[in-house]
Amino acid sequence: CCFVLFLLAGNDVKDMFASARSGDEYRLVKIVIEDEQLTLGTSRKASKSWDKDYDPLVLPLLEDDVPCYILYRLDSQNNQGYEWIFLAWSPDRASDDLSLSGYRKHLTSQAAPLPLTAAEEELRQIKLSEVQTDVGVDTKQQTLQGVAFPIHQDGMAALEKFRDKKINYIQLKIDFEQELIKLCSTEPTEIKDLPSRIPKDVARYHFFLYKHSHEGDYLESTVFIYSMPGYKCSIRERMLYSSCKNPLVDMVENRLKMEIEKKLEIENGEELTSDFLYDEVHPKQHAHKQVFAKPKGPAGKRGGRRITRPPGEGDEED
Repeated sequence: CCFVLFLLAGNDVKDMFASARSGDEYRLVKIVIEDEQLTLGTSRKASKSWDKDYDPLVLPLLEDDVPCYILYRLDSQNNQGYEWIFLAWSPDRASDDLSLSGYRKHLTSQAAPLPLTAAEEELRQIKLSEVQTDVGVDTKQQTLQGVAFPIHQDGMAALEKFRDKKINYIQLKIDFEQELIKLCSTEPTEIKDLPSRIPKDVARYHFFLYKHSHEGDYLESTVFIYSMPGYKCSIRERMLYSSCKNPLVDMVENRLKMEIEKKLEIENGEELTSDFLYDEVHPKQHAHKQVFAKPKGPAGKRGGRRITRPPGEGDEED
């Protein structure tokens, strides 16, 4: 059950309402509850502008053990007269909530748009970064696909060695403070080692030289891996890694002339099995069309089969 208590206003409160509505006699009116009735506690007159009067008049009336209501008149008016603020004070609240600063914070929060979910905020940030300008390597620029942070010289040197097949693995990270893409690791890596190279709590870029055989041929294929461990990363980290990914790949393909056979995006290293890599680099072809059974002819005895040949060949019909 839900019980609602209706409080009646005393005559002094009713008289005050009538007087306050018709003029500027009151700046502040305090109303308290006595014997289950709304009673006029105290009132104050205006002496300065509403914001300068606010804290000196409101805060001293907030008692630690007595709840109350406060009506505070602004200087602005509408078609019904002066505009008022209604404040409800309870001793379990902080007095800062009812201060002028607290009131202004309330107005700001009321005017703000509804909060976005983490996914919505990430999408908004990525869309904001998707504007078209030139792709640069040595300077940070916005591109069609995001923001291109420059690559630290150690990272560039490692990529050149990787292109020349002097190393078979590179891991890169974004330095958010310096706005650089930096080298993390060039540790020799085989397929069985690859899952352990993928961090579980931070995003990374990886280049892996995938050595394998396909249809009797020995191949060395470059695989780019963008690892992002779900929502364990902050929105800012997700946004920047996603936004810098394509400019990095474009630079590697166009400036370093490195052919990337496959680009992967994963959440954890457990996905990187030998079968998974093979199927990604050499996806199965589904080119065979479904063969439908030829419908049967009419039931019953059929005559001899007739074969018609083009005229002029001197052949007769059987």
